[in-house]
Amino acid sequence: MERDSQLELYEAVAARLKEAHATVRALQVPEGVRKALSRKLLVITAAAKHDLPDAARRLERLMQDLDEGRFPEGD
Repeated sequence: MERDSQLELYEAVAARLKEAHATVRALQVPEGVRKALSRKLLVITAAAKHDLPDAARRLERLMQDLDEGRFPEGD
């Protein structure tokens, strides 16, 4: 049963990551900000391989920041 919940979480994170990448691509922000956001998404993707629940939390926090207009500093 736990494997089923892990699979559901994996599917949810994968779908949310896909949505996050599309959101970042569509943002009208300087290139440096877009790169910083892309790096954050890559880090979250890598984290998902080792700690899926933590990656899900980090992704939700990033998406909330984007929704509220909080962006990282660009290069």
